[in-house]
Amino acid sequence: MKFVRTLVAVAAVCGFGLAATAQDAKQLVIGTGGTGGVYYPLGGGLANLIGKEIPNTQATAQVTGASVDNLKLVAAGKADIGFTQVDAAWDAIKGQGKFTAPLPVKTLAVLYPNNLHAVTIDGTGITRIEDLKGKRVSVGSAGSATEVFAVRVLEAAGLDADKDITKEKLGAAESVNAMKDRKIDAFFWVGGLPTAAITDLAATPNTTIKFLQVDQYGDKMNAKYGPLYAAATIPMATYKGMTADARNLTVWNILAVNDAMPEDLAYKLAKLVFEKSADLGTVHAEGKNIKLETQSVKRSGIPFHKGTLKYLAEKGIKVE
Repeated sequence: MKFVRTLVAVAAVCGFGLAATAQDAKQLVIGTGGTGGVYYPLGGGLANLIGKEIPNTQATAQVTGASVDNLKLVAAGKADIGFTQVDAAWDAIKGQGKFTAPLPVKTLAVLYPNNLHAVTIDGTGITRIEDLKGKRVSVGSAGSATEVFAVRVLEAAGLDADKDITKEKLGAAESVNAMKDRKIDAFFWVGGLPTAAITDLAATPNTTIKFLQVDQYGDKMNAKYGPLYAAATIPMATYKGMTADARNLTVWNILAVNDAMPEDLAYKLAKLVFEKSADLGTVHAEGKNIKLETQSVKRSGIPFHKGTLKYLAEKGIKVE
């Protein structure tokens, strides 16, 4: 373990990412999420771009529990970049919620808003969040911000996630499989549009997908946890079987890095993300929503890395 810590320290001194392992080839690790979500394909696309566009640098996308896990990995030097929701990052820098101490993480880039999906199907008798009482519900995988978001929605609806539901902790793909097998009655997922796993559920024969309304809980959640959530809709055309827009809540996604990441590396990564967002958009449509004009502390929740600030300043963008 001491040897590993020494390698990490040497990598930082040499100007590599915190997960780098050799001076002659920077090896970056990107913490993503489960394979059924959006973080994973976008992370793979980013890894490919890093290998093509940044000299002498390679990257790999790592499957993780998503936001909470990624923040902890980045803070510990076990990942260089991590996809995360802003609500989890907010907790991370404050050392609250899932975090026992403040973490030294910064924003590399604001990405796109994540959409809360509160999903069930016809035949469960569930029409609103309050109907989840006594039901089998997945709140997202352990170590994910989906779990954080879901528990807060349940709380706002007057339900205790530990007492009022039979709680499962499954990722998007696992939740969909459990729903198909009728092992759960509903699940929460927070991700981009569309999410592949939910597209799969909606296309399943003899299955009609239903989304539960959650936008009415936003004010109560923001009053308690900070100005993090915004009312929005999932358009009717997003998933097969929808008969109307689904009224939901969103929270922004960011790429997080360790505050100790060298400024030059953070600058190169930020430049790549913003100038090659169209390329990321070919991997998943949400990549096209990564824009310079959405870069603000209001959306990022946590401060930007100085390397990103340098790039944005060159583009005439003052981050407020």
